[in-house]
Amino acid sequence: MPKVDSAALGKESISKLLVKQSAPASIGILVMSLNIVVDTIFVGNWIGSTAIAAINVVLPISFFIAALGMAIGIGGSSMISRALGANDKEKALKTFGNQITLTILLTTVFVAGGLFFANDLIPAFGGKGEIFEPAKIYYRIVLYGVPVLALNMLGNNVVRAEGKPNFAMIAMIIPSVGNLIADYVLINIFDLGMAGAAWATTGSYLVCFLYIFWFFLSKNSELKIVPHHFGLNLTILKEIGALGFVTLARQAVVSVTYLLMNNILFKLGGESSVAVYAIIGRMLIFALFPVLGVTQGFLPIAGYNYGAEQPHRVRESINKAILYASILALVVFSLIMIFPKEIVSVFTKDQHILEETPNAMRWVFAAIPIIALQLIGSAYFQAIGKAVPALLLTLTRQGFFFIPLILILPKYFGELGVWISFPLADVISTIVTGFFLNREIRIHLKPKEMEEVASSQKL
Repeated sequence: MPKVDSAALGKESISKLLVKQSAPASIGILVMSLNIVVDTIFVGNWIGSTAIAAINVVLPISFFIAALGMAIGIGGSSMISRALGANDKEKALKTFGNQITLTILLTTVFVAGGLFFANDLIPAFGGKGEIFEPAKIYYRIVLYGVPVLALNMLGNNVVRAEGKPNFAMIAMIIPSVGNLIADYVLINIFDLGMAGAAWATTGSYLVCFLYIFWFFLSKNSELKIVPHHFGLNLTILKEIGALGFVTLARQAVVSVTYLLMNNILFKLGGESSVAVYAIIGRMLIFALFPVLGVTQGFLPIAGYNYGAEQPHRVRESINKAILYASILALVVFSLIMIFPKEIVSVFTKDQHILEETPNAMRWVFAAIPIIALQLIGSAYFQAIGKAVPALLLTLTRQGFFFIPLILILPKYFGELGVWISFPLADVISTIVTGFFLNREIRIHLKPKEMEEVASSQKL
């Protein structure tokens, strides 16, 4: 694979960069999403629909802890992109070292707490009735591998911050393929049930870690794993924390959303309604892979050019990222609206779930064509290091709008109230994000000729 220098982020055309950065990210997310979807298909067909619900209960807990690595990775990667753009290699190296230390410390503590309080956390997230026992089996085994998953998430974001999306793509593909192979062997051949599904997942995390570790030891990386950079630096930690808290808060809200959704749906329709949500949740991850890929590809481009003080390139990257992501979202929307029954039938043969899920899925995806603006808008503020607006805009969809809606609407519309909360939250949060993004562009990303006129008027 040819070596790519991060300086290309400030020189090549924005369209070309978006394709180069987004295509590998999209492929990586696609494979990862296919892994989650196929994993759910295997579990649903080889173990049962209750097992799907059990995994859905465990995911928000394990992924919240793993999201510590993602938060530290994205927060630090914003700093690394801007540092490389400003030609400050030493700051980039120190940031990377601090990211590793912080991730190991925090995830180890949280995993220990998660294992100790397992019997309380599982029911709280909807693991009740027949769901509890399979969820507990899956939970304990998966949690052992969560610190490694966190380091993978950290490493993947740093690789992308260096402007090397192809390596980041491979880092996402390796565990996905490994997990599917292990699923088949452990569940279908050795008949290990939920334990087999859990060990397949944990083992795939380790394989991915070995690849990322090799990358940073090789000549492909501009950043190196140097022990003296592991010492914690308070200034760097504050900036990583401020920017990373955006991602962590988003994942915390996602976990709270799962908690509320699983419990609300369990009360309204029992285990089958939780299974319906589990299938829709997998489709949300899978179907949005191209939009999320564009968002991931956009981050290092915006961060690097902002650090290099090239506002015209930052503006162009915002506009083109929103355009490309919106077109892809429209394609996803069309497929979901036309083929919902065919999609659901792949996951389960349970007749009740087959009848209930397609209509619910249509509601959930109803506003997907406009979601690109919300995702790119909130990602932009994180890319340029503005933690407060990034945090607030990130929380608008699920935190400020979706959670209140699912607490209120089901009281009047029952289970339908849960599903219509999705498009309502999407529309409102997109309007809010669009307003603040437009204001930011007008004030801080003026074209050069406009800046010169404004400067001369002040004089």
